[in-house]
Amino acid sequence: MNFALDIAQLQKSFGGTPAVRNLSLSVHPGEIFGLLGPNGAGKSTTINMISGVCRIDAGQVQVFGHDNCAERRITRRLVGVMHQEIVTDNFFTIDRALRIHAGYYGVPRDNAWRELLIERLGLGPHLHKSMNKLSGGLKRRFMVAKAMIHKPRLLILDEPTAGVDVELRRNLWDFVREINREGVTVLLTTHYLEEAEQMCGRIAIMNHGELIALEETARLLARIEGRHLQLTLEQPLQQVPVELHDLHPAMREAGRVLHLVLDGGQGAGAILRRITDLGIAVRDIETTRPGLEEVFLHLTGARPDNGQAGGK
Repeated sequence: MNFALDIAQLQKSFGGTPAVRNLSLSVHPGEIFGLLGPNGAGKSTTINMISGVCRIDAGQVQVFGHDNCAERRITRRLVGVMHQEIVTDNFFTIDRALRIHAGYYGVPRDNAWRELLIERLGLGPHLHKSMNKLSGGLKRRFMVAKAMIHKPRLLILDEPTAGVDVELRRNLWDFVREINREGVTVLLTTHYLEEAEQMCGRIAIMNHGELIALEETARLLARIEGRHLQLTLEQPLQQVPVELHDLHPAMREAGRVLHLVLDGGQGAGAILRRITDLGIAVRDIETTRPGLEEVFLHLTGARPDNGQAGGK
């Protein structure tokens, strides 16, 4: 079968410094695939090589079976990219730019599709504003519309919700799910790990230009075993009893909240009995399982920066 995206032994260096090292991964048609990593991991460089913006040093990229170097015109039409960096033409209005942009790919105008993008991305009130009159959030909305205007089969979104409001973020993800159900494959990078956890069926994690994990999201989350136990106490603790040190304790809110980490074989009931035996009265208890942020931190040693602009 042809993959929507098939990357083999991809390499890129800048000034002798490797940015991407022997990267190989495949994206299945119709999936929403997450590509994550800390700043400088090589995500944006990889996207630039896929889209043809950046020359490939070694390796191969195929889009739906077409080589993106030998068959560049075909692959450019198949791929839509919203890059992390904001790039606009200040001399064009939103309306003018969207009317002409599909022509860059040899695709006829589709007025109904353009109007749908304008509506779903909230661009209607701003159509006749030039780019230099738009806020950063509006420029990102426009860039998403521009990436979609020629109806690509593979849509690449590089930090699409960085700096945009919560309502637009929700509307954008609803729209991405909708076009994905209609067959569009999506490759997503984001620093909002809850977005990746909710949107992506599979996730790849890069660090220092290398692939360090590629699994179904559920399997990736299962890498970190155990549960987190948060106890609200009747009386604040001055210090954590030594008998609880094996549970990786942390005190919060001036000792009124005790956070514990349970290993896979430990039950919350047994832990509560230990705490009761120590004379600690518990008012409330909450248990949670680790999320993608804990997995990310465990694998890379780097905490995501919540959407701030990243490096290559």
